[in-house]
Amino acid sequence: MSELYVTVGEIVNTQGIKGEVRILPTTDFPERFKRGKKYLVLLRGSHREYTIEKSWEHKQFIVIKFAEIENMNEAEKLKGGLLQVPPSELTPLPKGSHYIFQLVGLRVLDLQGQELGELAQVIKTGANDVYVVKRNAGKDVLIPALKSVVKEINIPEGKMLVDLPEGLI
Repeated sequence: MSELYVTVGEIVNTQGIKGEVRILPTTDFPERFKRGKKYLVLLRGSHREYTIEKSWEHKQFIVIKFAEIENMNEAEKLKGGLLQVPPSELTPLPKGSHYIFQLVGLRVLDLQGQELGELAQVIKTGANDVYVVKRNAGKDVLIPALKSVVKEINIPEGKMLVDLPEGLI
């Protein structure tokens, strides 16, 4: 399995005594966790496939009962596992939108071509996302993910071009 996989959720705990697990989704599409859907669970360096028997939303979690898991003791062994899918199973995004995993690691440059650092994290806020740029020297830079600031995202070239507001650095 040398293909790259994308994490769409993390198993954070068990739920009840019937073998259900709590998933913290890392996707904006929680509807993807439906009956009959198969997922690879990455745990301790290896993948194993599981099939969703049933699922429901509970607070910020998705509770899943996998067909292969009989009880709470078996479910306990899955804690810390990552639910993953191949990129071909990702929900298509509108033109100009990107998945976070595509953005993390991009080189961030200003309009003059000076490299500011590497995009290390995306913080989701109520209004707009914020990009955390790790600099080679100095403090991280927080860049608002606004069209007026982010001028270009070029995934194939691995770079993002930004027009920083005055006083941001």
